[in-house]
Amino acid sequence: MHEFSIAEAKNHLTRLIREVEEGEAVRITRRGKRAAVVLSEAEYQRLKRYEPEADLWATITAWRDTAQPSAEELSDEEIDGWRERTEGRAFSWEE
Repeated sequence: MHEFSIAEAKNHLTRLIREVEEGEAVRITRRGKRAAVVLSEAEYQRLKRYEPEADLWATITAWRDTAQPSAEELSDEEIDGWRERTEGRAFSWEE
């Protein structure tokens, strides 16, 4: 990722835009500190698709649909390997 100061970005805006259009993100700095990143429209739209939705449950459901493997992908041995085999800690409701 190339880095430009605000002054350099202003003076070389055409070059900066060309780099961004070619798929290279460009970082803009102010007094040596990171201030912004310039992305292509295509990359911005790709990232924007993953913005959280207003409805939390719909977001969770969509994530679960894509993130969870199906039962056919997990073997019995793999699932059994998740279990903790040690004895649990001693517990009593009474103090």
